[in-house]
Amino acid sequence: MADDTFPNLDETSFRSIDEETLFTPPRMAHPPRILLLHGSLRERSYSRLANEEAARILRRFGCETRVFDPHGLPLVDGVEESHPKVRELLDLVIWSEGMVWCSPERHGAMSGVMKTQIDWLPLKRGAVRPTQGKTLAVMQVSGGSQSFNAVNQMRILGRWMRLITIPNQSSVAKAFLEFEEDGRMKPSPYYDRIVDVMEELVKFTLLTRERADYLVDRYSERKESAEELSARVNRR
Repeated sequence: MADDTFPNLDETSFRSIDEETLFTPPRMAHPPRILLLHGSLRERSYSRLANEEAARILRRFGCETRVFDPHGLPLVDGVEESHPKVRELLDLVIWSEGMVWCSPERHGAMSGVMKTQIDWLPLKRGAVRPTQGKTLAVMQVSGGSQSFNAVNQMRILGRWMRLITIPNQSSVAKAFLEFEEDGRMKPSPYYDRIVDVMEELVKFTLLTRERADYLVDRYSERKESAEELSARVNRR
């Protein structure tokens, strides 16, 4: 016989699945808000150009987009969070409902510029969760043959930050051959894949944004909060 008893379960923190909240949340009327981060400071940055192309596609899908300029963003722990560029980044992340991360691959990894932007993003900022429950698409550009090291790393970070990282991704090989002089991307399977990724990102964002807070509401965090409250109330 199965022993369906739960002596270790905190009954005050455990909740059954609320199907009404999960399946029929109130619809949001505003366009999906997508923030795009790129990982290079070069004047002709192919990760920025890829992101700008992605932003055009997102706007075609009806989204509102913002591209963060990482110029002037200090290294993590080098300044206080009140630094203007840090506050700009954090405010944009809180504003967003989905993100695109696009990095060049350097030495088999994402760039330091890309990692610095991600490292500035906390799991919590007071009572606000800047990243949790939001959607994420990952892309990379390479100077040589196609690789997936950077997107794989960014997927790990996205999961760690509790982002809903979509299945599709883009990796543009020999990026210096894929853009015109004016910065627009040439027609190619690489361009088609970026369209695919943005289409999927918009679909996942529309599916999840109204229920993002509920999706990241967790038993363990409710239990911890209840224990903290109890300790505070009963403190002598």
